[in-house]
Amino acid sequence: MSGQVLAGRVALVTGASRGLGAAIAGGYAHEGAQVVGAARSTGQLQQLVAQDPERISALQLDARDPRSATQAVEEVVRRHGRIDILVNNAGIAPAGDFLTQDPAVWRDTLEVNVIAPMLLAQAAGRHFVEQGGGKIINVASTTGLRGKPVLVGYSTSKGAVLRMTESLAAEWARHNIQVNAIAPGAFSTEAQRAVTEDADLLAKRVRRIPAKRMGRPEEIIPLAVLLASAGSDFITGSTFVIDGGEAGKL
Repeated sequence: MSGQVLAGRVALVTGASRGLGAAIAGGYAHEGAQVVGAARSTGQLQQLVAQDPERISALQLDARDPRSATQAVEEVVRRHGRIDILVNNAGIAPAGDFLTQDPAVWRDTLEVNVIAPMLLAQAAGRHFVEQGGGKIINVASTTGLRGKPVLVGYSTSKGAVLRMTESLAAEWARHNIQVNAIAPGAFSTEAQRAVTEDADLLAKRVRRIPAKRMGRPEEIIPLAVLLASAGSDFITGSTFVIDGGEAGKL
């Protein structure tokens, strides 16, 4: 990439302190965007900011607090005068036996994984309409395409994110706002450390992936950049699976 694909654009990336969120935020900065990386603790974001202090700044965002969404978007606009890209990446994935799991866990999962992205999209969308366009990239999961045992709440929430993506895309296309989703499969992130640090678990997990390996966080960057750039101006309401072929295998 040229390093200028996103020049002049301003992006808010949630869940940016580590994993795929950090990779996307760093990738956007490399492509010329001004990036505000958001997480529950700004202390967790310092490593990200250190990559490029001139292009990346940190923002505290508690996805469980409905007021934080509007405040976060307004802070991005205050710092940079506009917002062009929203990446809804923050999420939680509590596992548990559905028969005994506390319903409060489901509510928390839906609050973080569905309600918070909706509120952020609404807040950013108001600015996008005024500006004449914008981009929303929702980071979902392949579990949103097919349910997964012991992750009923998470699978349900990511399925909802995919339907939200399609609905918003249809509603906002006339405003030149593109809304798309990325559905990652197994990636070597901190969230998967229990798998990657156990040789037996890793071998078992990789056997299900046609590519015979887990993804590297940086491999999501080209797709995320495309969906944030002018190259996706006629792409909206789509879900892009990036999983080494696992979801599509027979």
